[in-house]
Amino acid sequence: MAGGPAASGHGIGGAAPKNRLAGILMVAFAAFGGILYGYDTGTISGLIAMDDFLRTYGHVVPVDNDHPIGYGLSTPNQSLVVSILSAGTFFGALGGAPVADIFGRKLGLISSCVVFSLGIALQTGAHNWATFIVGRFFAGLGVGLVSTLVPMYQSECSPKWIRGAVVSGYQWAITIGLLLAAVVNNATKNRQDHSAWRIPISIQFIWAAILFTGMFWLPETPRWLIKNNRPQDAAKSLSRLTSLPPDDPEVQAELADIEAALQEELARGESSYLDCFKFNKDKIAFRTLTGIFIQAWQQLTGINFIFYFGTTFFKNAGIKNPFLVTIATNIVNVFMTLPGMWGIEKFGRRSLLFWGAVVMCICEFLIAIIGVTISISNTSGQKSLIALTCIYIAAFASTWGPIAWVITGEIFPLNVRAKAMSLSVASNWLWNWAISYATPYLVNPGAGNANLGAKVFFIWGSTCAGCILFTYFCIPETKGLSLEQVDLLYQNSTPLTSRAYRRELIAGDVHVSDVKGGVAARESVEDGADEKA
Repeated sequence: MAGGPAASGHGIGGAAPKNRLAGILMVAFAAFGGILYGYDTGTISGLIAMDDFLRTYGHVVPVDNDHPIGYGLSTPNQSLVVSILSAGTFFGALGGAPVADIFGRKLGLISSCVVFSLGIALQTGAHNWATFIVGRFFAGLGVGLVSTLVPMYQSECSPKWIRGAVVSGYQWAITIGLLLAAVVNNATKNRQDHSAWRIPISIQFIWAAILFTGMFWLPETPRWLIKNNRPQDAAKSLSRLTSLPPDDPEVQAELADIEAALQEELARGESSYLDCFKFNKDKIAFRTLTGIFIQAWQQLTGINFIFYFGTTFFKNAGIKNPFLVTIATNIVNVFMTLPGMWGIEKFGRRSLLFWGAVVMCICEFLIAIIGVTISISNTSGQKSLIALTCIYIAAFASTWGPIAWVITGEIFPLNVRAKAMSLSVASNWLWNWAISYATPYLVNPGAGNANLGAKVFFIWGSTCAGCILFTYFCIPETKGLSLEQVDLLYQNSTPLTSRAYRRELIAGDVHVSDVKGGVAARESVEDGADEKA
């Protein structure tokens, strides 16, 4: 069974039968937020290649193979329209911390749907470039909030024996969004009026409405409720997630562990962003920097080069019907995420990240070498480029795609979790913005551009080599541990020794409330439940 002994011990669903689907399905629904992320980032690759979009927002250029209709976007405008979404998401990710701490994870997700919808409305109704760009920014603001709040919500609510797979569902939803965007773009690309690009954009109202409505039916996270001194509500929330009565021993044990960990953190005082960089026995600074850098390295694998500029890249490489190739790469992305969701609880986080980076590194160097040595008319060479790109995407989808979000969601202590997660996700979007802004200047021909073309994959291959080193020295193995047990892992081991200490925690059935003297905390929670009864 996936995860092996990971079910041992307490934690959400830790002692409950593993077939309790109600809580898992509720938490998994929150992953729908990934569709907003994936679809919104996926549409732009096709939009900037559509005839009507180029006539509406482009400028007149000489007719040639790259500009068959005599219109094109300048490199600065192409860079702006792609990267401005990431600028919005950067600020949205940073805003996710105060939103999550003040209003809660649930209400924060509901609010993010409203912000996202405002951006979609502006883009759909835009008649000028400025309005469209402002709409992209507000849509990004909403996506940034979602990208912080969804993994946080899932990590705090998921049963520990399947937490990795559930949080990986967020990345899977992102890939589904990317695929849906590619399919819709392909369906409307030949329209010669504004509907060609307005239909793909306006469909996003549907995704926002589904998430907005569904979140009303989901519980708030028990950890946020405990942190805000609402133990009875936390017991009710945990009861819904585990399908157990609020006074069940497992529910009370989990609440006691949360309370014990929180009380120790609160004893050190109110947390601030500076606390995320404290060097102490909890290794808060190391954990924060791990979250920041794993999100940065995820972007530096070069994956969004394919999903932002793939259509244009394949077209310039001489591949016929680049829209269909983009659909093919997105199909690989969707279905290869599934093995990763299974493997994360079977093989663990550390191994998959390491070997995934190795495969990506090899593929990207091969793409670069082949791309600079073959001609555009070399059919076999073009097919090998597509095949290697698909292998590269498969490696990313089954490792770095989902696991970066899992790591970010589970390595931070409760008192700084929202702030540290917002910094980590903001790092993702900062590098996303930097890459999307710089890429047109790196790969496009013309004055002022580097005209690297396929040679850009030498850069991505080098960064994947960095991912290998980062994983080996900085990522511990956290498979099968509760979020509170992860705290113990960081306090008492290093990434290189984490596997052995993790086995000790599981074999010894170690509870945080016992280690940290949390008996009083457990009694406090139980007394609260008794009083309500």
